[in-house]
Amino acid sequence: MSQYDYLVVGAGLYGAVFAQEAKKAGKTCLVIDRRPQIAGNVFTQEMEGIHVHIYGAHIFHTNNEKVWEYVNRFARFNRFTNSPVANYRGELYSLPFNMYTFNKMWGVVTPQEAAAKIEEQKKAAGITEPRNLEEQAISLVGTDIYEKLVKGYTEKQWGRPCDQLPAFIIKRLPVRLTFDNNYFNALYQGIPMGGYTKMVANMLEGTEVRLNTDYLEHRKELSALADKVVYTGPIDAYFDYSLGALEYRSVRFETEVLDMPNFQGNAAVNYTDRETPWTRIIEHKWFEFGTQPKTVISREYSSEWKPGDEPYYPVNDEKNGKLYEQYRELAQKETNVLFGGRLGEYKYYDMDAVIAAALDMCERELG
Repeated sequence: MSQYDYLVVGAGLYGAVFAQEAKKAGKTCLVIDRRPQIAGNVFTQEMEGIHVHIYGAHIFHTNNEKVWEYVNRFARFNRFTNSPVANYRGELYSLPFNMYTFNKMWGVVTPQEAAAKIEEQKKAAGITEPRNLEEQAISLVGTDIYEKLVKGYTEKQWGRPCDQLPAFIIKRLPVRLTFDNNYFNALYQGIPMGGYTKMVANMLEGTEVRLNTDYLEHRKELSALADKVVYTGPIDAYFDYSLGALEYRSVRFETEVLDMPNFQGNAAVNYTDRETPWTRIIEHKWFEFGTQPKTVISREYSSEWKPGDEPYYPVNDEKNGKLYEQYRELAQKETNVLFGGRLGEYKYYDMDAVIAAALDMCERELG
């Protein structure tokens, strides 16, 4: 006889939402995670009174009212608005690309002048149907902004030349002919007060959690504990890479405490030249309007994923897409295993989309 209705593999957002909803439906869950802490990649750790985003900046933003109401059951959110700054060899520009950016770049003052400048550069480049990321970016923002603020950053992030990357990657690029510095055009936005770890702990309250527990190493005995498994780890690892490894980009962080109250005056500064080895610097205290006497910064370095690294961004090209589809077919044949989340579905998910997907699965599974 199994001891639990569900074994949830992974104590990140997807797993925590499923465990919370299962408990509400009167089901028993055991949540396990191979890491020594809960919260997956949204894990925050306190340093010098500052909640540090250990696995990179996570800013909650959504237009989904159901998801917003859901997360507010487990945390109070502040009014943080993401307004990053781009640093190109000491020149500072507003992100998203807006009238402040265009004024600094070209001296234009009106939206009409900015639009005309972009159109002029797009025509000069001769782009009608963008075939790759470089052409897509130039068609959106012109050559000058592409060269200074897109090219170097994107090539560092993906480890590939922009003309070898698919155009769709940069369809998310916000371009505004207004003086609006709000990067995410979302109805709801903020950071949970007290950090994400506290929010996830509230979701998992009353559910048994075992940390430092690697499902794939002890699959047989762990699976025997429950009627069904909710698996949020890498789908290719579940099948022992039998069809080959899916590709990811990874990120490495160098975090340090500085004996000063303010390092860069903003939560996120992107370094958009190719020569600077890091992609951006995060100053964590500004996520919660900190007044601490010290500050904590993290430099982010993008890298090609290799076994042992943390997988962050799926490389959603044609080759990996086909391989994932083959793994998905195998997954559908697993009778008592549900696959979900960023790694289980090989999909780049914003936090709100992860929660929405988990709630959808709960509706299907728990009724």
